[in-house]
Amino acid sequence: MKFYSMKAVARRIAPAFFVLCLAVAAAAQNDDEPIKIDSQLVVINATVTASDGKPATGLKKSHFEVLEDGKLQQIEFFLSEETPFAAVILLDTSGSMEERVSMARSAAIEFLGGLRTDDVAAIYNFDSKVSLVQDFSSAHYLVDGFFDLKSDGMTVLNDAVLAGAKALQDRPEKRRAIIILSDGADTRSSASSDKALRAALAANAVIYTVDMSAVSDNSRGRMQNQAVLKGFAERSGGRFVSTPGGRALSDAFKKIVAELGVQYTIGYSPANSAKDGKWREIEVNTSREGLTVRSRKGYYASKSKK
Repeated sequence: MKFYSMKAVARRIAPAFFVLCLAVAAAAQNDDEPIKIDSQLVVINATVTASDGKPATGLKKSHFEVLEDGKLQQIEFFLSEETPFAAVILLDTSGSMEERVSMARSAAIEFLGGLRTDDVAAIYNFDSKVSLVQDFSSAHYLVDGFFDLKSDGMTVLNDAVLAGAKALQDRPEKRRAIIILSDGADTRSSASSDKALRAALAANAVIYTVDMSAVSDNSRGRMQNQAVLKGFAERSGGRFVSTPGGRALSDAFKKIVAELGVQYTIGYSPANSAKDGKWREIEVNTSREGLTVRSRKGYYASKSKK
């Protein structure tokens, strides 16, 4: 198997990426499989930013409060700033991505190039099925299969999110993220978007979604697909990115990597111990003025088996 260094990767894809950036700028669902959720411990990865959009650092446990369904919770552990993370990159290679696979691949490389020594990432591609391209590693090298990906087939976006969540659920890192590079059009998944989101929340994963649809597409379909991607990001505490490509896309990925590196990880045991399978709303606040906290909106409690 042939491997490529990140520098060699950059030299290999830069010309094609530039050309592609210019070009872009000009079913039935089965939700029977159970999702494992530990309601005894809730982990929240919170992003705190100042008014200028830059990460707010130096906050302590005493600066935060967590509310679940409006009731104050006791924070049991707190990790700040320089903590390693594990990420799963989901690369859409379906037929609708024919003109943008190279751009999505370049964006993934931008993300991998920003990983720190202890951060790890795995790469999956999805079209009519979900496939592992490269397992968790520090991503200093990429396997040759990463460059052989071509667009074809239908789109199983929800199934891909589900696979990413399962890959992350047993990772030792407290900070976990799913990075989706897609035009958002799911055409063949067996899982619903709700089930995929449940799985991501159960794995304590923040979802970042990058809209790879053509900027010239102003159709209603694109708006609907963007709504799906925004839903994954907003409800998990991540971020939705829509750029024309090129420098803007590169900068967006640098911000995502930087953000994951300086999040605050908060854990608590819910005061409400009922195993009713219901949605519990989470609100994270900070006592520091002028700061904005972004975190997942809640989680689904586990459900007792009858």
